[in-house]
Amino acid sequence: MKKIRLAVTGATGSVGGAVLDICARFPQFFEIRALAAKSNAKKLTELGRRHGAKLLCLTEPEDKNWREEGFTCLSGVNGLTEMVEEPSVDHAVFASSGVAAIKALQKALMRGIDVSLANKESIVVAGPWVMPLIKRADQLRPVDSEHSAVWQCLRDAPKEEVSRIWLTASGGPFRDYSAAQMEGVTPEAALNHPVWKMGPKITVDSATLMNKGIECIEAMQLFGLPAERVGALIHPRSQVHGMAEFIDGTVRLLLSQADMRLPAAAAIAWPRRLPLAENALPPIEPKDWDLCFREIDEKLFPCFALAREAGRLGGAYPALLVGADESAVRHFLNHEISYRAIAEIISEVLEACGEKTPQTLEEAVALVETGEKMADKICRDRRNR
Repeated sequence: MKKIRLAVTGATGSVGGAVLDICARFPQFFEIRALAAKSNAKKLTELGRRHGAKLLCLTEPEDKNWREEGFTCLSGVNGLTEMVEEPSVDHAVFASSGVAAIKALQKALMRGIDVSLANKESIVVAGPWVMPLIKRADQLRPVDSEHSAVWQCLRDAPKEEVSRIWLTASGGPFRDYSAAQMEGVTPEAALNHPVWKMGPKITVDSATLMNKGIECIEAMQLFGLPAERVGALIHPRSQVHGMAEFIDGTVRLLLSQADMRLPAAAAIAWPRRLPLAENALPPIEPKDWDLCFREIDEKLFPCFALAREAGRLGGAYPALLVGADESAVRHFLNHEISYRAIAEIISEVLEACGEKTPQTLEEAVALVETGEKMADKICRDRRNR
Protein backbone atom coordinates (compact mmCIF):
# COMPACT_ATOMS: atom_id res chain seq x y z
CA MET A 1 0.00 0.00 0.00
CA LYS A 2 1.18 3.53 -0.83
CA LYS A 3 2.03 5.55 2.27
CA ILE A 4 -0.19 8.48 3.24
CA ARG A 5 1.92 11.65 3.06
CA LEU A 6 0.83 14.22 5.64
CA ALA A 7 1.18 17.92 6.37
CA VAL A 8 0.33 18.71 10.00
CA THR A 9 -0.65 22.23 11.08
CA GLY A 10 -0.51 22.75 14.85
CA ALA A 11 2.26 20.17 15.14
CA THR A 12 3.54 21.45 18.50
CA GLY A 13 0.13 21.21 20.21
CA SER A 14 -1.58 18.29 21.93
CA VAL A 15 -3.75 17.23 18.98
CA GLY A 16 -0.86 17.58 16.54
CA GLY A 17 1.22 15.51 18.95
CA ALA A 18 -1.43 12.78 18.92
CA VAL A 19 -1.32 12.67 15.10
CA LEU A 20 2.47 12.47 15.08
CA ASP A 21 2.40 9.71 17.70
CA ILE A 22 0.13 7.61 15.49
CA CYS A 23 2.36 8.21 12.48
CA ALA A 24 5.43 7.15 14.47
CA ARG A 25 3.70 3.96 15.65
CA PHE A 26 2.71 2.99 12.10
CA PRO A 27 5.52 4.11 9.79
CA GLN A 28 4.42 1.48 7.26
CA PHE A 29 1.26 3.56 6.64
CA PHE A 30 2.29 7.21 7.13
CA GLU A 31 5.00 9.62 6.07
CA ILE A 32 5.33 13.15 7.49
CA ARG A 33 6.16 15.60 4.71
CA ALA A 34 5.46 18.99 6.32
CA LEU A 35 4.88 20.50 9.77
CA ALA A 36 3.56 23.89 10.85
CA ALA A 37 3.26 25.76 14.15
CA LYS A 38 2.65 29.31 15.34
CA SER A 39 6.03 30.54 16.61
CA ASN A 40 8.00 27.80 18.40
CA ALA A 41 10.84 27.35 15.91
CA LYS A 42 12.96 25.19 18.22
CA LYS A 43 10.25 22.63 18.92
CA LEU A 44 9.05 22.59 15.32
CA THR A 45 12.58 21.93 14.08
CA GLU A 46 13.03 19.12 16.61
CA LEU A 47 9.79 17.53 15.43
CA GLY A 48 10.81 17.97 11.82
CA ARG A 49 14.05 16.08 12.39
CA ARG A 50 12.38 13.39 14.48
CA HIS A 51 9.67 12.67 11.93
CA GLY A 52 11.64 13.26 8.73
CA ALA A 53 9.68 16.27 7.47
CA LYS A 54 11.14 18.23 4.57
CA LEU A 55 9.10 21.41 4.89
CA LEU A 56 8.44 23.60 7.97
CA CYS A 57 6.15 26.61 8.40
CA LEU A 58 5.75 29.16 11.21
CA THR A 59 2.69 31.39 10.93
CA GLU A 60 4.06 34.00 13.37
CA PRO A 61 7.83 33.53 13.51
CA GLU A 62 9.80 35.70 15.91
CA ASP A 63 12.46 36.02 13.19
CA LYS A 64 10.82 36.91 9.88
CA ASN A 65 13.83 35.49 8.03
CA TRP A 66 14.00 32.24 9.97
CA ARG A 67 15.81 29.35 8.34
CA GLU A 68 16.78 25.85 9.49
CA GLU A 69 19.39 23.79 7.71
CA GLY A 70 17.99 20.78 5.90
CA PHE A 71 14.45 22.16 5.57
CA THR A 72 12.41 24.29 3.22
CA CYS A 73 11.11 26.99 5.59
CA LEU A 74 7.92 29.00 5.03
CA SER A 75 6.28 31.80 7.01
CA GLY A 76 2.87 33.34 7.59
CA VAL A 77 -0.61 32.41 6.46
CA ASN A 78 0.58 32.23 2.85
CA GLY A 79 3.19 29.71 3.99
CA LEU A 80 0.40 27.42 5.23
CA THR A 81 -1.26 27.64 1.83
CA GLU A 82 2.00 26.79 0.08
CA MET A 83 2.44 23.84 2.42
CA VAL A 84 -0.90 22.20 1.54
CA GLU A 85 -0.30 22.89 -2.16
CA GLU A 86 2.97 20.95 -2.03
CA PRO A 87 2.51 18.13 -4.61
CA SER A 88 4.02 15.50 -2.29
CA VAL A 89 1.30 16.13 0.34
CA ASP A 90 -1.89 14.11 -0.09
CA HIS A 91 -3.42 14.54 3.40
CA ALA A 92 -3.58 17.79 5.41
CA VAL A 93 -4.19 17.79 9.16
CA PHE A 94 -5.40 21.06 10.72
CA ALA A 95 -4.87 20.86 14.48
CA SER A 96 -4.21 24.53 15.28
CA SER A 97 -6.59 27.01 16.89
CA GLY A 98 -7.72 30.35 15.50
CA VAL A 99 -8.60 31.56 12.01
CA ALA A 100 -5.11 31.64 10.46
CA ALA A 101 -5.52 28.26 8.75
CA ILE A 102 -8.86 28.90 7.03
CA LYS A 103 -7.37 29.83 3.64
CA ALA A 104 -5.08 26.79 3.71
CA LEU A 105 -8.04 24.57 4.61
CA GLN A 106 -9.94 25.92 1.64
CA LYS A 107 -6.98 25.28 -0.67
CA ALA A 108 -6.60 21.71 0.59
CA LEU A 109 -10.26 20.95 -0.05
CA MET A 110 -10.15 22.55 -3.48
CA ARG A 111 -7.06 20.49 -4.33
CA GLY A 112 -9.12 17.42 -3.56
CA ILE A 113 -6.74 15.98 -0.94
CA ASP A 114 -7.99 14.40 2.28
CA VAL A 115 -8.34 16.67 5.30
CA SER A 116 -8.42 15.86 9.02
CA LEU A 117 -9.75 18.79 11.03
CA ALA A 118 -9.44 19.80 14.69
CA ASN A 119 -9.91 23.54 14.28
CA LYS A 120 -13.27 24.80 15.52
CA GLU A 121 -12.94 28.33 14.17
CA SER A 122 -12.60 27.08 10.59
CA ILE A 123 -16.12 25.69 10.74
CA VAL A 124 -17.84 27.91 13.34
CA VAL A 125 -16.66 31.16 11.71
CA ALA A 126 -16.13 30.08 8.10
CA GLY A 127 -18.43 27.08 7.64
CA PRO A 128 -20.47 28.65 4.80
CA TRP A 129 -17.23 29.21 2.85
CA VAL A 130 -15.60 25.88 3.73
CA MET A 131 -18.24 23.16 3.66
CA PRO A 132 -19.31 23.75 0.01
CA LEU A 133 -15.70 23.04 -1.07
CA ILE A 134 -15.89 19.39 0.01
CA LYS A 135 -15.69 17.26 -3.13
CA ARG A 136 -16.63 13.80 -1.86
CA ALA A 137 -17.91 11.89 1.16
CA ASP A 138 -15.40 11.71 4.02
CA GLN A 139 -12.89 14.04 2.37
CA LEU A 140 -13.20 16.17 5.54
CA ARG A 141 -12.79 14.09 8.71
CA PRO A 142 -13.25 15.52 12.20
CA VAL A 143 -10.53 14.87 14.78
CA ASP A 144 -12.08 16.42 17.91
CA SER A 145 -13.16 13.43 19.98
CA GLU A 146 -16.88 14.29 20.06
CA HIS A 147 -17.25 15.08 16.37
CA SER A 148 -15.16 12.07 15.45
CA ALA A 149 -17.47 9.90 17.54
CA VAL A 150 -20.58 11.24 15.81
CA TRP A 151 -18.89 10.94 12.40
CA GLN A 152 -18.09 7.29 13.09
CA CYS A 153 -21.63 6.62 14.35
CA LEU A 154 -23.11 8.18 11.20
CA ARG A 155 -20.61 6.75 8.75
CA ASP A 156 -23.00 4.45 6.85
CA ALA A 157 -26.34 6.05 7.78
CA PRO A 158 -28.51 7.93 5.24
CA LYS A 159 -29.06 11.49 6.46
CA GLU A 160 -32.83 11.13 6.31
CA GLU A 161 -32.63 8.38 8.95
CA VAL A 162 -30.83 10.58 11.50
CA SER A 163 -33.11 12.08 14.13
CA ARG A 164 -30.60 13.78 16.44
CA ILE A 165 -26.96 13.75 17.47
CA TRP A 166 -25.47 14.17 20.92
CA LEU A 167 -22.06 15.38 22.02
CA THR A 168 -20.82 14.63 25.51
CA ALA A 169 -18.97 16.75 28.05
CA SER A 170 -17.14 15.68 31.19
CA GLY A 171 -18.70 18.73 32.83
CA GLY A 172 -15.30 20.10 33.80
CA PRO A 173 -14.20 20.83 37.36
CA PHE A 174 -17.45 22.60 38.31
CA ARG A 175 -20.04 20.08 37.16
CA ASP A 176 -21.19 19.47 40.77
CA TYR A 177 -20.93 23.08 41.99
CA SER A 178 -23.84 25.10 43.29
CA ALA A 179 -24.58 28.63 42.09
CA ALA A 180 -23.02 29.99 45.27
CA GLN A 181 -19.82 28.02 44.71
CA MET A 182 -19.57 29.35 41.16
CA GLU A 183 -19.22 32.87 42.52
CA GLY A 184 -15.80 32.11 43.99
CA VAL A 185 -14.20 30.28 41.04
CA THR A 186 -10.59 31.29 40.38
CA PRO A 187 -8.46 30.87 37.24
CA GLU A 188 -6.40 28.27 39.07
CA ALA A 189 -9.51 26.20 39.81
CA ALA A 190 -10.76 26.55 36.23
CA LEU A 191 -7.46 25.20 34.90
CA ASN A 192 -7.80 21.99 36.90
CA HIS A 193 -9.67 19.87 34.34
CA PRO A 194 -10.59 16.38 35.62
CA VAL A 195 -10.00 14.49 32.34
CA TRP A 196 -8.11 16.27 29.55
CA LYS A 197 -4.72 18.00 29.58
CA MET A 198 -4.99 21.05 27.31
CA GLY A 199 -3.85 24.64 26.93
CA PRO A 200 -5.21 27.32 29.29
CA LYS A 201 -7.79 28.87 26.90
CA ILE A 202 -9.44 25.59 25.91
CA THR A 203 -9.33 24.39 29.54
CA VAL A 204 -11.28 27.44 30.72
CA ASP A 205 -13.73 27.01 27.83
CA SER A 206 -14.23 23.42 29.00
CA ALA A 207 -14.87 24.63 32.55
CA THR A 208 -17.52 27.14 31.42
CA LEU A 209 -18.88 24.64 28.84
CA MET A 210 -18.44 27.33 26.20
CA ASN A 211 -16.34 24.76 24.38
CA LYS A 212 -19.27 22.36 24.26
CA GLY A 213 -21.61 25.05 22.97
CA ILE A 214 -19.14 25.99 20.23
CA GLU A 215 -18.80 22.29 19.39
CA CYS A 216 -22.58 22.14 18.93
CA ILE A 217 -22.34 24.99 16.38
CA GLU A 218 -19.52 23.11 14.66
CA ALA A 219 -21.58 19.91 14.59
CA MET A 220 -24.47 21.75 12.94
CA GLN A 221 -22.16 22.68 10.06
CA LEU A 222 -20.27 19.39 9.83
CA PHE A 223 -23.37 17.20 9.76
CA GLY A 224 -25.86 19.59 8.18
CA LEU A 225 -28.32 19.63 11.08
CA PRO A 226 -30.31 22.50 12.66
CA ALA A 227 -29.72 23.55 16.27
CA GLU A 228 -32.72 21.65 17.63
CA ARG A 229 -31.27 18.35 16.37
CA VAL A 230 -27.85 18.81 17.99
CA GLY A 231 -27.57 18.31 21.74
CA ALA A 232 -25.00 17.86 24.48
CA LEU A 233 -25.03 15.93 27.75
CA ILE A 234 -22.73 15.76 30.75
CA HIS A 235 -21.03 12.37 30.97
CA PRO A 236 -18.56 12.54 33.88
CA ARG A 237 -16.54 9.44 33.03
CA SER A 238 -15.77 10.61 29.47
CA GLN A 239 -16.10 7.12 28.04
CA VAL A 240 -18.89 7.85 25.53
CA HIS A 241 -17.81 10.66 23.23
CA GLY A 242 -20.80 11.02 20.92
CA MET A 243 -24.12 9.46 19.99
CA ALA A 244 -26.49 9.35 17.03
CA GLU A 245 -30.23 8.82 17.46
CA PHE A 246 -32.19 7.47 14.50
CA ILE A 247 -35.81 7.81 13.39
CA ASP A 248 -36.66 4.30 14.59
CA GLY A 249 -35.68 5.28 18.14
CA THR A 250 -32.37 3.42 18.25
CA VAL A 251 -29.16 5.08 19.40
CA ARG A 252 -25.63 4.30 18.27
CA LEU A 253 -22.76 5.48 20.47
CA LEU A 254 -18.97 5.37 20.49
CA LEU A 255 -17.27 4.36 23.73
CA SER A 256 -13.51 4.47 24.20
CA GLN A 257 -10.70 5.73 26.34
CA ALA A 258 -10.34 9.52 26.56
CA ASP A 259 -7.22 9.63 24.39
CA MET A 260 -6.83 11.95 21.40
CA ARG A 261 -4.79 9.35 19.56
CA LEU A 262 -7.97 7.36 18.92
CA PRO A 263 -9.88 10.01 16.92
CA ALA A 264 -6.61 11.07 15.28
CA ALA A 265 -6.06 7.52 14.06
CA ALA A 266 -9.67 7.20 12.90
CA ALA A 267 -9.29 10.30 10.74
CA ILE A 268 -5.89 9.85 9.14
CA ALA A 269 -6.20 6.08 8.57
CA TRP A 270 -9.81 6.02 7.30
CA PRO A 271 -11.30 3.67 6.19
CA ARG A 272 -8.77 1.39 7.92
CA ARG A 273 -8.83 0.83 11.68
CA LEU A 274 -5.38 0.57 13.18
CA PRO A 275 -4.55 -2.09 15.81
CA LEU A 276 -4.19 0.44 18.63
CA ALA A 277 -5.48 -2.00 21.23
CA GLU A 278 -2.25 -3.93 20.65
CA ASN A 279 -0.15 -0.77 20.87
CA ALA A 280 -0.56 0.71 24.37
CA LEU A 281 -4.25 1.71 24.10
CA PRO A 282 -6.27 -1.23 25.46
CA PRO A 283 -10.07 -0.79 25.41
CA ILE A 284 -12.19 -0.17 28.50
CA GLU A 285 -13.33 -3.48 29.96
CA PRO A 286 -17.12 -4.06 29.75
CA LYS A 287 -17.35 -4.34 33.54
CA ASP A 288 -16.09 -0.74 33.74
CA TRP A 289 -18.46 0.76 31.16
CA ASP A 290 -20.37 3.75 32.57
CA LEU A 291 -23.45 5.01 30.71
CA CYS A 292 -24.44 7.75 33.15
CA PHE A 293 -25.58 11.03 31.55
CA ARG A 294 -27.30 14.19 32.73
CA GLU A 295 -28.58 17.37 31.15
CA ILE A 296 -26.57 20.59 31.22
CA ASP A 297 -27.93 23.24 33.61
CA GLU A 298 -27.85 26.37 31.46
CA LYS A 299 -28.28 28.63 34.49
CA LEU A 300 -25.11 27.25 36.02
CA PHE A 301 -23.36 27.26 32.64
CA PRO A 302 -24.60 30.40 30.83
CA CYS A 303 -21.72 30.28 28.33
CA PHE A 304 -23.15 27.04 26.96
CA ALA A 305 -26.56 28.69 26.61
CA LEU A 306 -25.02 31.70 24.82
CA ALA A 307 -23.25 29.47 22.32
CA ARG A 308 -26.37 27.43 21.65
CA GLU A 309 -28.35 30.61 21.00
CA ALA A 310 -25.61 31.97 18.74
CA GLY A 311 -25.75 28.75 16.74
CA ARG A 312 -29.53 28.96 16.46
CA LEU A 313 -29.45 32.59 15.29
CA GLY A 314 -26.49 32.15 12.94
CA GLY A 315 -25.40 35.18 10.94
CA ALA A 316 -22.81 37.28 12.79
CA TYR A 317 -23.39 35.67 16.17
CA PRO A 318 -21.01 32.66 16.01
CA ALA A 319 -18.03 34.76 14.87
CA LEU A 320 -18.71 37.45 17.49
CA LEU A 321 -19.04 34.75 20.13
CA VAL A 322 -15.63 33.30 19.26
CA GLY A 323 -13.95 36.72 19.45
CA ALA A 324 -15.67 37.86 22.64
CA ASP A 325 -14.87 34.59 24.37
CA GLU A 326 -11.20 34.88 23.39
CA SER A 327 -11.03 38.27 25.11
CA ALA A 328 -13.12 37.41 28.17
CA VAL A 329 -11.14 34.26 28.94
CA ARG A 330 -7.84 36.13 28.57
CA HIS A 331 -8.97 38.80 31.06
CA PHE A 332 -10.20 36.12 33.46
CA LEU A 333 -6.88 34.27 33.33
CA ASN A 334 -5.16 37.59 34.10
CA HIS A 335 -7.36 37.98 37.23
CA GLU A 336 -8.97 41.08 35.72
CA ILE A 337 -12.58 39.85 35.69
CA SER A 338 -14.52 37.22 37.63
CA TYR A 339 -15.51 33.80 36.36
CA ARG A 340 -19.16 34.87 36.23
CA ALA A 341 -18.24 37.96 34.22
CA ILE A 342 -17.09 35.83 31.26
CA ALA A 343 -20.68 35.08 30.23
CA GLU A 344 -21.87 38.59 31.08
CA ILE A 345 -19.29 40.21 28.80
CA ILE A 346 -19.96 37.83 25.91
CA SER A 347 -23.69 38.44 26.23
CA GLU A 348 -23.15 42.20 26.14
CA VAL A 349 -21.12 41.89 22.93
CA LEU A 350 -23.73 39.73 21.22
CA GLU A 351 -26.56 42.07 22.18
CA ALA A 352 -24.69 45.10 20.83
CA CYS A 353 -23.25 43.74 17.57
CA GLY A 354 -25.09 40.68 16.39
CA GLU A 355 -27.42 41.92 13.68
CA LYS A 356 -25.15 42.18 10.63
CA THR A 357 -24.79 38.92 8.67
CA PRO A 358 -21.38 38.50 6.99
CA GLN A 359 -21.53 38.19 3.23
CA THR A 360 -17.93 37.10 2.68
CA LEU A 361 -15.28 35.07 4.49
CA GLU A 362 -13.32 38.26 5.11
CA GLU A 363 -16.32 39.85 6.81
CA ALA A 364 -16.82 36.76 8.98
CA VAL A 365 -13.17 36.73 10.09
CA ALA A 366 -13.33 40.48 10.78
CA LEU A 367 -16.29 39.88 13.09
CA VAL A 368 -14.08 37.72 15.31
CA GLU A 369 -11.79 40.70 15.79
CA THR A 370 -14.79 42.97 16.34
CA GLY A 371 -16.08 40.71 19.10
CA GLU A 372 -12.66 40.55 20.72
CA LYS A 373 -12.08 44.31 20.64
CA MET A 374 -15.50 45.11 22.03
CA ALA A 375 -15.07 42.62 24.86
CA ASP A 376 -11.66 44.15 25.60
CA LYS A 377 -13.32 47.55 25.93
CA ILE A 378 -16.05 46.22 28.23
CA CYS A 379 -13.40 44.58 30.44
CA ARG A 380 -11.41 47.82 30.63
CA ASP A 381 -14.51 49.82 31.46
CA ARG A 382 -15.36 47.40 34.26
CA ARG A 383 -11.90 47.76 35.78
CA ASN A 384 -12.10 51.57 35.64
CA ARG A 385 -15.45 51.84 37.39
